[in-house]
Amino acid sequence: MSTDAQQQAAQDRDRWHEERTATVSAPYGPLSLTGTHWLSDYPEGRIPAVPGRWREDGDEVELTAAPEDGLTVDGEPFAGQVRLGADRGPIDGSRVAHGERRLFVLSREGLWAVRDFDPDSAARRAFRAIEATPYNPRWELPGTFRPYDSSRTVRVENADGVERGLGLAGEIAFEVDGTEHTLQVAVEHDGSLWAVFADATSGKSSYRFRFLRPAAPAADGTVTVDLNRALLPPCAFADHFICPFPPPGNTLPFAVEAGERNRVDS
Repeated sequence: MSTDAQQQAAQDRDRWHEERTATVSAPYGPLSLTGTHWLSDYPEGRIPAVPGRWREDGDEVELTAAPEDGLTVDGEPFAGQVRLGADRGPIDGSRVAHGERRLFVLSREGLWAVRDFDPDSAARRAFRAIEATPYNPRWELPGTFRPYDSSRTVRVENADGVERGLGLAGEIAFEVDGTEHTLQVAVEHDGSLWAVFADATSGKSSYRFRFLRPAAPAADGTVTVDLNRALLPPCAFADHFICPFPPPGNTLPFAVEAGERNRVDS
């Protein structure tokens, strides 16, 4: 890579880091999540930290609220009963709110939960930066995407201690110091890839695992594996996310001294 190309790559990565920091620290970014409340833990429908009564009802959630609960639905003061599906859009677009808080309805493997996003969370107030390693061309690697004949689902532990399915569609292969390594990946709706991985720095000089999101591969399967853009998972910013741990085979046997490393608080 030429010097000019390296400088451009470093500038692009710095912009990416600035955008990541802004996204994480936004009012409804991951730092604002103060709770993920599984309705199966509250059979009577009363979640102590959340106003209203929330009950599973088939493929929807039934919310019952009184005026004193102070809830709004679709931006209007709400009292009575309403049926809710899972929220799919951005957090600030969730149908139910309590003041500035957004109550986001989540469905995962047939179970329902209410997530509480509060812009005034302690984590968001304490956050100062994302510790990240400066760009190094050593870690921007040519790779190859190898799709599986059919998608696979593996069971992996999640950050909340529960085992869940993780869908995988193939693997990316790349070389480090002349040795080939692979990471199993999922394919997102836009064709981009997603890997959950660990390495020799995990739990030491970096968070216990990280994500990698390469762009969609070219028609011939070539893809750039840029470990300079290894990123912290949402659970690095709030304990209430249920991020999956790396699947078997996704722990690299060397230190990835690149990308985001840890959250920095005041």
